[in-house]
Amino acid sequence: MPLSPYPRSPTIEFHPTIALFPVLDEDDLNALAHDIRENGLHQPIVLDRQGLLLDGRGRLKACELASVEPDFITYQGNAPDAYILSVNLRRRSLTRGQAAMITVKARSVSEHDDCSVSEQTACSETEQTARSLGEETGISLALIGRAGTVLRHAPDLVDPVISGAMGLDEAYTVARENKAKANSAEVQLARLREEDPELAERVVEGTLTLTGAWAERTERVEEDKRQRRVATRLLDELVPPLAQARGTRTFARYDPAFAGSGPITRETIAHAMTALSEMDQVWQERDLP
Repeated sequence: MPLSPYPRSPTIEFHPTIALFPVLDEDDLNALAHDIRENGLHQPIVLDRQGLLLDGRGRLKACELASVEPDFITYQGNAPDAYILSVNLRRRSLTRGQAAMITVKARSVSEHDDCSVSEQTACSETEQTARSLGEETGISLALIGRAGTVLRHAPDLVDPVISGAMGLDEAYTVARENKAKANSAEVQLARLREEDPELAERVVEGTLTLTGAWAERTERVEEDKRQRRVATRLLDELVPPLAQARGTRTFARYDPAFAGSGPITRETIAHAMTALSEMDQVWQERDLP
């Protein structure tokens, strides 16, 4: 990598992947600045062709503190992400969990940046398997897999793992619980779609929670049972006695003078015949005996 002239721009932007690594703490930064002031900068700052910093963020800051003009070189390769991960994972004092989390997040950021808006739905972590990530960085497949689970199911814990505030194993436990809950929710939503599409649609739209939807679904089921129970009792009370009256003199003996709730008229009989016809149609559709 050839030496580059000292950038005169007031600020140097960082490549997204280098920004994932924790910054040096104040004591380490001051110690590095003191060493550079006394012995000079032994390792130049690495920029890409566009001027983004790929390696040497701490050294650059230490040069500023030491009032030493840094040296720069330009990276000529075509895989800046792999380069950044390679040099920093070897050099930095990181736990295996931190290294795995940085690697997985770096790949996720890189893939997102490489996708156009129309392609983002097809561009995902599946394009780069955990196995190949492990081969590139030397991190075990198990750790890469755990970090990937945290990234997908507990994204709010990614930065705490990278900073060292939380261990990867602890974050992975939370991520697994979140994943199980999500899977359970998906199953419940799929079942709700089958049983009550209208309620499921309200959940998808965000106007109703899944818990609320199932509570309403339970109420609807109970109300339906109540109505079926009432209807069944009513028909049990009306239809069998009417069927038993067939072929008897019951109809001939009918006397309006004894009617308790108003006399039965021919209009009433017509409605009853229509109702029995409708009942017969329903029984046929339901294949009831």
